[in-house]
Amino acid sequence: MPTLMVSVSGIRGIVGDGLDPQAIVKYASAYADFCGRGKIVIGSDGRISGEMVSKLVIGALLAKGNDVVDIGICPTPTVLFNVKNLKAIGGIQISASHNPNEWNALKLLNKKGEFMTTEENNQMLSILELANNNYAVWNKLGKLTSYSQGLDDHIEAVLKLPFINISKIRKKKFKVLLDCVNGAGAYSMPKLLEKLGCKVVEINCSKSGIFPRMPEPIPENLKPTRNAVKKHKAEIGIVVDPDVDRLVLITDKGEPFSEENTITQAIKFWLSKKKGNVVVNLSTTRAVDDVANEFGCKVFRSPVGEANVVKKMKEVNAIIGGEGSGGVILPKPIFGRDALTGTVIMLQHLLEFGGTMSQLKNSLPQYFISKKKIQIGSKNPNEIINSLIAKYSGQQINTNDGLRIDFTDHWAHFRKSNTEPIIRCIVEAKNKKDAETYADKYFQEISN
Repeated sequence: MPTLMVSVSGIRGIVGDGLDPQAIVKYASAYADFCGRGKIVIGSDGRISGEMVSKLVIGALLAKGNDVVDIGICPTPTVLFNVKNLKAIGGIQISASHNPNEWNALKLLNKKGEFMTTEENNQMLSILELANNNYAVWNKLGKLTSYSQGLDDHIEAVLKLPFINISKIRKKKFKVLLDCVNGAGAYSMPKLLEKLGCKVVEINCSKSGIFPRMPEPIPENLKPTRNAVKKHKAEIGIVVDPDVDRLVLITDKGEPFSEENTITQAIKFWLSKKKGNVVVNLSTTRAVDDVANEFGCKVFRSPVGEANVVKKMKEVNAIIGGEGSGGVILPKPIFGRDALTGTVIMLQHLLEFGGTMSQLKNSLPQYFISKKKIQIGSKNPNEIINSLIAKYSGQQINTNDGLRIDFTDHWAHFRKSNTEPIIRCIVEAKNKKDAETYADKYFQEISN
């Protein structure tokens, strides 16, 4: 049966099996009604179905009377940047992020150049069934323009970040192994790294839009990439997902730097230059707390999801934030996860650190994470969560997003799935054995 995943993250589905033309037009039309008349920015992550989806979205928006600025194939954060830069009332990135080739999605932005909040998303969905009722007449249709400078404007803004010495990075001439999984990164990352004076060895950087491997940049999908780092004697491996909001690093030894360390090192560098509040989600490593404590700064935690992190960052006036999936967020120039921003911070940090990527990794607080999907069958997930709350009531508990329990030697985060009869369990401890032992313990408690 065709399925369509509708959430605050956007409208996501398999092309031809849920994400069909009727659905695309329906949701794009509802989004136009939500935004009102005005200019809307459109981009795509370059996957093979992007052109088809883009033309449908653009057609629907023009039919609603909205002007459309097409900035072409580019990272998701480039669309966020250009909504603000071009003073648009909204933006849509056509990208299913790290999902495989057959998937695509509409990522919906608000007029601030940020992902729609839960409240905004609910408002749009409330008018969904009326979306096809009020298209513009022939002489009030919107106008389509192309803006090829959108990506260059984004890159230039990132290069102007404070605390970044571009000339010194250029002199260092870092040798980088770059893997863009043939997505939007192939259009953006080589250009950025060239401006930073890096010697770049490219793999999976064609512009075919067909992913040569599973596109999620997790260690099990990156063995050939890790081997290529060693083969080419690169100082750094840089991997991005198809829409370039996640930054994954590989050490000079071809070992995973770890996505959790991507955000940890970025926060460590930023706090060394400027003191302030930090926001990460509830599933992000405790290493962030250790680093913040080092600088006398405070960490706040939000529910999982970029929009939730951004919302919390605004509430506490945070100077940096992100997620343990490799997403670095600064309030400027893009209030969202951005691998280009993360790359510039990482290179400056490594430059000032003066050692190798392996040494930088070893200098960070050491933790290990274990993740499990626990099948619960017909059991009520809310009852399971409530029983865990009662059992561990003497510990530090956070229920803003499922249940996170902080113990002295580890923490555990339990989240129910909205699409499967499972509970996701993430456990972090100081060593791999303890993390896996605790994860097995909770697996047994929930399964029995």
